[in-house]
Amino acid sequence: MARFSLGRNLEPPSFHLHPWPPMTNSATAARIASLILLACSAGLSSAQSILSEEEVQSAAKRTYPEYFKLLSMPADAAHMQDIQRNVDWLEKAFASRGFRTRQLANNGRPLLFAEFGPARKSRKTILVYMHLDAQPAPPAGWHTDPWTPTLRKRDGDGAWQTISSDLLATGPVDPEWRVFARAASDDKGPIMMFLAAIDALKGKHIDPAVNVKVLLDSEEEKGSPSLHTVMEAHKDILRSDGIVVYDGGRASTEKPSINFGNRGSIQLNLTVFGTRTDQHSGLYGNIAPNAALRLARLVAGMKDEQGKVIIPGFYEGIHISDADQQAMKAHVPAAGVLEKRLGVAGLDSVAPNVIEALQYPSLDVLWIGSGVVGSSGVNSIPAVATASFNVRTVPETPPERVFGLLKDYVASHGYHVVQGEAPTEEERAAFPRMAKLTMMAYPSTQVGFREPMDSPFSRWAIAGVRTATQREPDLYRMGGSTLPMGGAVTVLKTPYLVVPLINADSNQHGANENLRLGNYMEGIRSIASMLTTPWKQ
Repeated sequence: MARFSLGRNLEPPSFHLHPWPPMTNSATAARIASLILLACSAGLSSAQSILSEEEVQSAAKRTYPEYFKLLSMPADAAHMQDIQRNVDWLEKAFASRGFRTRQLANNGRPLLFAEFGPARKSRKTILVYMHLDAQPAPPAGWHTDPWTPTLRKRDGDGAWQTISSDLLATGPVDPEWRVFARAASDDKGPIMMFLAAIDALKGKHIDPAVNVKVLLDSEEEKGSPSLHTVMEAHKDILRSDGIVVYDGGRASTEKPSINFGNRGSIQLNLTVFGTRTDQHSGLYGNIAPNAALRLARLVAGMKDEQGKVIIPGFYEGIHISDADQQAMKAHVPAAGVLEKRLGVAGLDSVAPNVIEALQYPSLDVLWIGSGVVGSSGVNSIPAVATASFNVRTVPETPPERVFGLLKDYVASHGYHVVQGEAPTEEERAAFPRMAKLTMMAYPSTQVGFREPMDSPFSRWAIAGVRTATQREPDLYRMGGSTLPMGGAVTVLKTPYLVVPLINADSNQHGANENLRLGNYMEGIRSIASMLTTPWKQ
């Protein structure tokens, strides 16, 4: 099987030491019931937020200038010099707050590691993962330069109007104001929320209740192709009892939430070979085998009319308990909401509802290519046709198994699966049907993972978010998207969970990306609360 090669020559790391700051498996009905009982018995008033509203506002106000400075630095990982500039700036920002910092070499795009305070053996250790790189920012569609952060508020007609950023320092801040810039939400906003939370805790002389480490990725928006390798090279300093990912937007309800896992992602390319070269359709129509038509039949046979994958064994081993099914129903959007958003009259029916559908592996055709179309087209029967698929894996469906199932499926339809780039002459003479299947997968993103919602790590996170917001967070068994946490699971052997802090309508990856300042302030409160929540076994 074909994969990306991830061999790297890692440079010897340099350690930058700074002074320490002063320190003064499956779900069951019983488990879900215990979670609900835990939430109710805790009571929303049993633990108050560690920070007052005034303290949150003050911490946010002090960090707004840094936030704007960080946003003004382009951070597309395609440009090594920009990544290095961001890493150097952030290293100083963490060091100024008493963190020990270390740049982890990564082919010109270093990651930043930071550790807060002397570790105490009596406490659990949390590794906070965020990323400093950003999506590219083509100017099309942006109201202003994407690397020039601007403060805006809605006018009476609902349109966004730019206002002076000086207002952030001189008066009360409206939580509905927004900062527009590339990476404002994904993911420099959470980085600054974290630093502001540390400022607020230090201002009150409050120590975290857990040991705190931080890892800032430099290539997350490129799929983190080297994160797995970097984790392997530095697993001694990255080890922790749990990883908290501050990335991603909240659901449209804007309720606090926790995501206890994510699907993995791989790409498969299927090529069908026909004749040695394209053939004249007049001379060879009804005679020469058509590679495009044969590929279309293979692709069409992979799913039924409801969108379910019918490749034998594709869903094998996946079990969702009745209790989990009932819990997921609470998060299902109202009828017609997704249909309207997507512009369709109906949705696929892989599971009873769209939330449960994300708990299964998916198989989607991303591209099919063969021949030439339009004004440049010629009347030739294509000799080769290729389809590219994305598969989102779950813990029960590792990439190697998925690849094997697809290979068996192709072979079951009478195809000889070639190993080279193209069939040899001997293969052409021996096999009437020939195809090639390849897989591309990054170790950091190829595997899916779920953390039990009743584990000590999960209970710690739930308690921290609940205390901060005085609301019960929505609990998601597993999200449909993919995070580069494969290295955490396979190399560090560490569980992770995701705490989204960003407004749902932030336009991540799109033009006019933004962050609502109310979310910025609530993020400070949530992070401070989690860091000061004791981890109980």
